[in-house]
Order: sequence, then structure tokens, then C-alpha cells
Amino acid sequence: YAVFLTATIYRWKPLLNNESYKKIIIDSLRFLVKDDRIYVNAFVIMNNHIHLIWQAREGYKTHEVQRDFLKYTAQMIKFDLQKNDSELLAEFRVNHRDRSYQIWQRNPLSIDLFSEKVFKQKLDYIHYNPVKAGYCQLPEEYPYSSASFYFKSDPYYSFLTHYDD
Repeated sequence: YAVFLTATIYRWKPLLNNESYKKIIIDSLRFLVKDDRIYVNAFVIMNNHIHLIWQAREGYKTHEVQRDFLKYTAQMIKFDLQKNDSELLAEFRVNHRDRSYQIWQRNPLSIDLFSEKVFKQKLDYIHYNPVKAGYCQLPEEYPYSSASFYFKSDPYYSFLTHYDD
């Protein structure tokens, strides 16, 4: 089954306003698709959270791919903050046994999409999230979303698998 994932930045901080962090997320998704670990049907990157519809490919477990994706993106963002903005990085400092910094909140929301009706509902939710937030007038105008792939057949996000495929 495809899965709807919502991952939120620690303490809902608007860390993903940074274009390079959005690029880290997109590049990571591209890699996972190219490496035949997942299918990605849809995504949106907001200023403090992301939504995805994805599915692990045969031989991979969704929770393991999710763990690796969130760990990798968190590490890349942390490395950039260490290099370029140690003051902001300090806002993500935690005193946990297994880490010093927390980029993503623990326990992201993950919902199995068992029916086409629920799948399409989540797809619309993803695409209209930037409109609802006031980032754009039309879903396909927001550049950090799969909406342009669906509404305009934009090839930029060609790593996506259309939900009808």
C-alpha cells in the first residue's frame, strides 16, 4: 500500500523556508526513486513540515526507508547549519541519549492508504496545502509540490509515479 507521511520540523520551526533544505529533501527523494527503493506519488514541502505519498518497493520496508530518509535529510541540514548558521542550529539542540540535535519531530504521522478514495483525498490535501497556507493562488504555482506534475505535466519532477499509472 501507498503511505501518507507527514514529517514536521522540531518545534514547528520554519526551517524549510531555506531553499537549500527543500533541495536536500527533493534530491533525497530523487535518489531513493532512482535507487529503486520507493515510488513517490506526491509531495509538498511547507515551511515547517512535509507531506508525502510514497510506497516502498519490493525488498524494502516503508518504516526503514522512512527512517533512513529522515535521518539523512536531518544530517544534511544539520551539517549545513553547523557550517552556516550555528545560532539557528542551537535552537535544535536536545539532550537525548542518541543525539545532540533534533531536526525532525519524532514519530511522524504515517497512514496506510488502503482505498482509492482516501488516496485521492490525501493527494488533494497535499496539492492544496500551499493554497490554504496562502503561498499561492493555484496548486500548480507552488514550486515545491507535485501539483505541477499532475496539473501541467511538468517534467521537472519526473521521478514521481502518477497515481493512475
